[in-house]
Amino acid sequence: MSPAVKYTLGRLVLFVACFAAAWFIPGIDLFIKLGIAVLASFALSWFLLRGLRDEMTAQVEDALERRKADKERLRAALAGEDAPAAAAAETDEAGEAAQADDTAPVAEASSAK
Repeated sequence: MSPAVKYTLGRLVLFVACFAAAWFIPGIDLFIKLGIAVLASFALSWFLLRGLRDEMTAQVEDALERRKADKERLRAALAGEDAPAAAAAETDEAGEAAQADDTAPVAEASSAK
């Protein structure tokens, strides 16, 4: 089960438990009971659901890293590169050799015209 789903279910269970506890307070309007339940479940979830919140944060960070890598790969593909610029520029020698190889066929093709 996804950490986001677990965290959401944990928040919902805490809210229902707080509302059930507030239900038995006599002489208070329903909306005030709902407000008390919201505030109490918020405060309790800050402490009780810390582990689930950390798992969900790690999942979101992993998804962001994958999206950044995919975006970089797409930009490299749209620019006509075989690999992202960061991977191609790991060493200066590899970058210089690739430039020399790329310009040689262009020069030969233009002189053949």
